Amino acid sequence: MILIVDSGSTKCDWMAIDMQGNQLEEKIRTKGLNPAILSEKKLKKIIKKSDELKAYREEASHIFFYGAGCGTENPRLILKGVLEAYFPNAAVEVQEDTMAAVRATINTTDEAAVVCIMGTGSNCSYYDGKELHQRVLSLGYSLMDEASGNHYGKMLIKDYYFNHMPEDIRVAFGHKFNMDADYIKYNLYKQPNPNAYLASFAEFMFLNKDSEYIVELIKKGFRDFARNMIMQYAEEIKTVPVHFAGSIAYFSQDEIKEVAKEFGFTVGNFERRPIEGLVQYHIDNLA
Repeated sequence: MILIVDSGSTKCDWMAIDMQGNQLEEKIRTKGLNPAILSEKKLKKIIKKSDELKAYREEASHIFFYGAGCGTENPRLILKGVLEAYFPNAAVEVQEDTMAAVRATINTTDEAAVVCIMGTGSNCSYYDGKELHQRVLSLGYSLMDEASGNHYGKMLIKDYYFNHMPEDIRVAFGHKFNMDADYIKYNLYKQPNPNAYLASFAEFMFLNKDSEYIVELIKKGFRDFARNMIMQYAEEIKTVPVHFAGSIAYFSQDEIKEVAKEFGFTVGNFERRPIEGLVQYHIDNLA
């Protein structure tokens, strides 16, 4: 039995399939398992809390884990050790979430493309048809992550406090969220996963896209992402498409396509949840 896992910082989807690729049950959902921001103890606690995963503990023979925070060696090895300890009979592979996005969005296994992730966090890489190339090492949500959920959350909160929102949007935002300053600071500085907390505000954008302010906010965030990340591959995007994975990208397709024209690159595929596109890949490539 195989477990294919797609994890962001907010949530983690586990898909259990048999050796023929048949899904054994509905996707299992846990909290996100980002080893760059969670301790080994916390990672273990999240996994152990799932009764559904416990049922597959001995049965799992392969685990293919793709996750935020797995792009550098030390966090990746920590998570690999946690998974190997909990699933003693499984061969465990841990890769960064970008590789899941690549395998889920490209049209053929050897297609070259620039692949972007826009979910709770954001990232951008070039896949040459065989290997992944990343020209900017992420410094995380506090310094980077443009056009991500947490980035848009910060933009919305700041516009609320600086009175840059139109009054009707400001009133609606204040009704939907607790905007007490002490409450916000408590969640940002004293609670785990502040990036996920910030990202929780992003849904507001997609419920209010009839507002010109919201549309321009989305485009502003994506322009920053395109300038800082996609244009790292200025030569490559002359000949290859730019694919997108993640919920923020999926719900911002119109704005992304508009900004893409400004920067002169070709938009390719959108995949809201990469996990669905990974099943056949692993069945075909199972060692």
